[in-house]
Amino acid sequence: MQNQWDVQLTFEEDGVHTSCDARLAGARAPGLAGHGESVRSVADRPLARIGEEMAASRALDDLSARLRAQADGELADEGHRPAYLIF
Repeated sequence: MQNQWDVQLTFEEDGVHTSCDARLAGARAPGLAGHGESVRSVADRPLARIGEEMAASRALDDLSARLRAQADGELADEGHRPAYLIF
């Protein structure tokens, strides 16, 4: 069996604030999304790439936490034994 999930990153930026939404996409991917933001200091040069990188990393962290929580819940619902994720 083969399965593929893709992560789609969508950005919005206004020159100071950058936000990113990270979504799992795929035929069998769980419908989960994460969100991250970054704010440029007035003393920083306006480099959109850095704001996008920070916002994306935070969105992916959020998505990862949501995916882990969902997996924990599904393991606990099985009721066979306590759920312990080892990573």
